[in-house]
Amino acid sequence: MIEARRLHILRAVADHRTVTAAAAALYLTPSAVSQQLAALEQETGHRLVERSARGVRLTAAGDILLTHANAVLAQLERAESELAAYGSGEAGTVTVAAFATGIGLVVAPALTALARTAPGIRVHVQDAEGDASLLMVLDRQVDVAVAVEYRGAPGADDPRLTRVPLYAEPFDAVLPPGHRLADTDRLAVADLAGDPWIGPYPGNPCHDVVVLACEYAGFQPRLEHTSDDFRAVVALASAAAGVALVPRSALRDMDLTGVVVRPVDDVAPTRRVFAAVRRGAEEHPLFRPVLAALREAAASQG
Repeated sequence: MIEARRLHILRAVADHRTVTAAAAALYLTPSAVSQQLAALEQETGHRLVERSARGVRLTAAGDILLTHANAVLAQLERAESELAAYGSGEAGTVTVAAFATGIGLVVAPALTALARTAPGIRVHVQDAEGDASLLMVLDRQVDVAVAVEYRGAPGADDPRLTRVPLYAEPFDAVLPPGHRLADTDRLAVADLAGDPWIGPYPGNPCHDVVVLACEYAGFQPRLEHTSDDFRAVVALASAAAGVALVPRSALRDMDLTGVVVRPVDDVAPTRRVFAAVRRGAEEHPLFRPVLAALREAAASQG
């Protein structure tokens, strides 16, 4: 008989690609993870992982078992949801991981609405970048992620997650006040090909959006300054350090007197934001009101 917790460990190893990282995410020791993998291999009679200097990867048998593991774990989430519904599920705690702008735009308004509509639900919020929050959900560190579409993000058909679209917003160009295009009403990303750039670090989903927009326009941005804090990005632009593309919501309530902000013509780079829970957990009586409140908060941004 295959134990479900060992399937969860197998999935964590597949997601994190090293035993050490999977162990840290699951709050286990690397030796404990290795022991559980060995026990799972003994239970199945197949070698499931291959180790190398670069980490671990699943064997063909491991890939087969992972497909079934995703289905089994999703079904267990559904079972927990139904049992929680049977027990009323009117009170409890839900943990939400979201990036800073998402917290301000949809998570905080959702908390205000939940205080009226579902006062028995307590929500704990953690600040996490959009790519990190999805792994936090899969590792059961949090219940709900507010994440950003990025290169390599799990797709809508990913068997591990259920995604709920929230909103999409364009990136605007942020220029120094003396920039040659400061007097134009709109500009194209290609117009900035020769400029020095300011942007997020690689690994930040917004970095992918900016780089892909520039690649689509036919050039690689010359990224001379990096910061994940958009206030710092705007401050550097005001100092004529370069140009930037910044999500429109991140510019709200920011002092923009030292920069010029312009919309982008053609196919504007866009940040697409969604909520995600483990597949099968979307009908959990605690998670369902939180997802609904997030959708309503996003819709109210209009």
